[in-house]
This record gives sequence, structure tokens and C-alpha cells, in this order.
Amino acid sequence: MLVREAVIEVFYQLLKRCSTASQVKQLHAHLIIFPPPQPPLPPPPSLLHGFVRTYNATGCLTHAILLFDRSPPPPSNSNVLWNVLIRSFSKSNPKATVNYSKHSILLFCRMLLFSRPDNYTFTFSIAASSNLKSISTGESLHCLATKFGCGSDRDLFVGNSLISFYSVFSRMPEARKMFEEMPVRDVVSWTSTIDGYARSGDLFSANTLFEEMPVRRNDVSWAVVISGNIGAGMYEDGLKLFHRMLRTDTATRPNEAIIVSVLSSCSHMGALEQGKWIHAYVEKNSMNGPWSSNVSTALIDMYSKCGEIECAKQVFENATKPRDVWTWTSMISGFAMHGDGEAALGHFRYMVDVEGVKPDSVTFVAVLNGCSHSGLVRSGRWIFHNMSSIWRVAPEMEHYGCLIDLLGRAGELNRALETIMSDMPLSPDIVIWRSLLSSCRIHGDVPLAERVVREMSKFDEGRILLSNLYASVDYWEGVRSVRNSRSGTKKDPGCSWIEVKGQVHKFVASETLHPRIADVRTKLGEILRRAGDEGGYIANTKNVLFDLCEEEKEQAVGLHSEKLALAFGLMCSEEEDFGGVVRIMKNLRICEDCHSLMKSASLVFDRTIVVRDRSRFHSFVHGQCSCKDRW
Repeated sequence: MLVREAVIEVFYQLLKRCSTASQVKQLHAHLIIFPPPQPPLPPPPSLLHGFVRTYNATGCLTHAILLFDRSPPPPSNSNVLWNVLIRSFSKSNPKATVNYSKHSILLFCRMLLFSRPDNYTFTFSIAASSNLKSISTGESLHCLATKFGCGSDRDLFVGNSLISFYSVFSRMPEARKMFEEMPVRDVVSWTSTIDGYARSGDLFSANTLFEEMPVRRNDVSWAVVISGNIGAGMYEDGLKLFHRMLRTDTATRPNEAIIVSVLSSCSHMGALEQGKWIHAYVEKNSMNGPWSSNVSTALIDMYSKCGEIECAKQVFENATKPRDVWTWTSMISGFAMHGDGEAALGHFRYMVDVEGVKPDSVTFVAVLNGCSHSGLVRSGRWIFHNMSSIWRVAPEMEHYGCLIDLLGRAGELNRALETIMSDMPLSPDIVIWRSLLSSCRIHGDVPLAERVVREMSKFDEGRILLSNLYASVDYWEGVRSVRNSRSGTKKDPGCSWIEVKGQVHKFVASETLHPRIADVRTKLGEILRRAGDEGGYIANTKNVLFDLCEEEKEQAVGLHSEKLALAFGLMCSEEEDFGGVVRIMKNLRICEDCHSLMKSASLVFDRTIVVRDRSRFHSFVHGQCSCKDRW
């Protein structure tokens, strides 16, 4: 018996030294082949439970649960092993191939037969129900927690998990009720409730609760409110919160989620100077070592969308190797956005052929967009038709949209229509039809456009594009007919952003609220006059959607948001005696008239003007555009 106890003790000590799954498996195999002697009884349950815990600690969840199933249940007065396993399975990634969270719930049900669950059990089990996206399971656990005296009014951890659970399902009245019932709240309680409001779109309540926090905020609290504002399109507010955190909460350093969020905000607004400042901050503070893939990808995306493709390339080259698919995709997307399809293709080939990185669905969208914007029809078609057979990525709706756009831009409208009607295994959505209809507008194919609209009549946006097409050929009866059929709907308002001396200014069409709008309009008048007299600019009024006289049409297109942003940028640069690049970001596609004016203005004022619209970059230099008038 002494020998048996000594052998068992050796196993205990060896288990403590196991740090990898392979070591645990070897020791377990040795236990099976050479069990403790005198007498030859099965190993004691405590030793088997030790193996279960070690398997769990080294990430072998499958082995842990298999061994647990074949072992005697833990003592009824101990919940430690139950809670360890339930917790581990509840942390399973819901997007993984195997979602182990359901095992947490099954273990909880088994546990009820042998032991009484405690507050930790409910905390982990409720987290598992969130992972499973099962509202009924979570509500049942909530009832049981109350029955066993572990409700939100009794236990801080259970209360926090219930707030998080109801927030996942945007059930904010229930989440707020849990929050109000808690006798004690910590930073997690406040942060989870704020996150719930932000997720559900109630930004006012999220910001209000954030300001009311009596406990000290941590990096997660700041990340939740900053990313919530940015995710709701409040880009400037998100950046202001970031700078406020740095200024007032010196004890809290921004985490990776905050950095990625504020870089995303800079990307949307084209705030290059602020993006560069954040880049310098990351370098100076090193962000706990080398940049992660997420930060590198966000920096590449920011520089690409702010028009600094060379800076994006530099970040890409300096990124930690091996570079993952997201880093590659961000760089390829940047080239595509700038109309450099050859570079996008080259990086795609290097990624798959040299570095052996497997492209994903988003990678193919990026490279196909690059082919489309550069007119690389043959290469784009080859990639599309081989993405499934070579790289095992099935084409999705967005890939078909890229193919239709590729064919449409090249003038192969009938082939694009045939692809939609005959080749697509999916029912085309509004994006597919919008792409083909836009190509009809570019090539002036009214009969095909009318056929497309008949197919997409249930989508209101198609009628907007048809109205644009009718207006471009002066068919005003058609414009009126379309407008009458879609009365009560609105187009998205056009708005543009421009950064001057680190401050972002926003303009909308026919802007009246900007503090310097009178000066801006005066400068715009000068630009229009000089562009016409010296640059050959003639107002293009084809897309004005009203049957107005020509002078009224010129006034209508003359106050587009990008024109106002251009006037403000040129005015400020002249006041500051600065001759740098004028960078404008727009949320919609740039119209033909504004495109024409930008070309003339770049020639007359001898300035490089960069405009990023909804789909790509336009770099205007000496009267020419990088898109070669193909957009």
C-alpha cells in the first residue's frame, strides 16, 4: 500500500510539472499502461480529476471532458472541478468550427444531479448561453440563479454576467433592471451596461451612463464608449473621447481595441494628421511590444484611406512577420482603392505563391476590385473562376458584384447581364443590380437600364439610379415618373470631410452652418470662374434631377459638398501660405461635374487634389485624374 501511495504521489508531482498537452498525454498513457500497484485498483478519483484539470489547463478540452465522463463524479461538497470545466467550455469561441459552449450547459445539468451550483457556476453557465445565442437557456439560468439565492440582487458576479447576457440580445430594459438591483456595482457592471446601450444603438444612454460612473474607469470602459461612438458614425466624438482619456486619465493606457477604433475613425474622416499622431503614439509607447496584426492592419487601412499609399506600404513592410491574411488583404485593398490593380495583383500573387498565405473571402473582394478599377478584365475573370477550385473559397454575393462591376466598366454589359441571369447560383441583391445599372449610365445604355430596373423594381435604390440616367439624357418625363413612384423616400445626403491643421471640417450639400460658409462660397465662386476661364471647365448638369433652366442647374451642382470642401481647403492653404495636397473624403460617389471641376482646379491652381469617394481614390494632378475618367 505504501508503494501504491508513493507512485500516486509521483503522478501528482509530475502532473504539476506538465506544461503542454503532449506531456499530459504521455503521463496519462503511462498511468493506463502501468497503474499504481498493490492492489491493482483503478487510480483514485482525485488523481483522475487532477488529469482533467491539467488537460483543461493545457487546452485539451476534448480529452478533459472524455476523462471526466469516465471518472466518478466529484464530491457533492466540492464544485471546483465542475466550475473549472464549465468555465473553460463557456469561453469557447462561438465562431470556431466546434463550439464547446453547449458542453457547459450539459455539464451544468449533470451537476444538478450531484451538487448544488454556486455563484461561479451560474456566472460561467450564463456566459455560455450568451455564446450559444440562446435566450431561452439564459432566462432559465436566471430563474435558477434566483431560486438558489444567487440572483443579481445577491451576487456581483452573477449580476454582471446577467447584464452582459441581456445586452448581447439588446434586451436593455432587463439589463438595466439587473444593474439597478445590484447592491454593489464594480467597473464591470458599469462597462457591461454601457456596452449594451452602445450595441443596441442607444448612444445617448451609453454616453450618459459613462459620465455618471462613480468608479474609476479602466481601459475597457474607455474602449467601449469610444468604439461605441465610432461604430455609430460619431467619428469626431470618438476621437475627442480618446484625447480626453489621454489628458484626464493618465493612469489608463489605451489598449489595442481603442487604437484600432480611433484609427478607423481617422480612416472614415480622412484625418491624416490625427492618424499620424496616433501612429507616433503607438511607436513611442510600443503598445506592450511589437505591434499586433490588428494594429498593423488598422494603420495600413488608415493610410490607404487617407491617400498616403506609400506610408501604408511602409507599415506593411515593417509589419511583424509572418504577415497574416488580414495584413495582406488590407494592403491589397489599399492598392485597389488607389486604382493600382497591377500592384494589387502582384501582392496577391506574392502572398499565395511565395509566402503561402491562404486568401480568404475578403481578399478576393479586394483583388477583384483592383482588377475592376484598372480594367484588368482577363486577370479578374481568371481569379474569379479559379477561386473555388484552387483556393477553396466559394464565390459569394460580393464576389459576383465585383465581377459584374468588372464586366460593366469594360463595356461588356450583355455578358454582365448573362452572368446575373444564368451563371449566378444566388438571387441577385441590390448591390448587383446597382453595379450593372451604374455601368448602363456610364455607357448610356438606356434600354438595358430599363430592363434592369424592371428586374429590381422592388428595390427603391434602383429607381434613384434610373432617375439619374433619365436626367443625363434630358428625359424629364421619365424622371418625373420615377420620382412619383418613389415619393416619400429620400436619398442619403452627400457630405464631405477635409482636415486642416489637425481639425476635421464637415460639409454637406448647400452648407449653411459652417462658421466660415460666406468666405467658402466666395472662394468657390472664384474657383468656378477661374476653372472656366483658364481650365476649360464647363458645368456638367446632366445628373440634376429637375427640369430646370441651365443657369439654375449650374447653381444646383455648384454647391455639392466636395466643391465646398475644396474651396475651404484652398482658402485655408492660401491664408497659411501652405501649398500641400488638398485631401477630401466623401461618403457618396463623386458626380461627373465635381470630377470635371477637380481636374480643372488642379491645373489652374497648380495643386494636387485627392478625393476619396465611396469606391476609390481620385488623384487630380495638372488637369488629369488617376482614375483615367473610369469610375
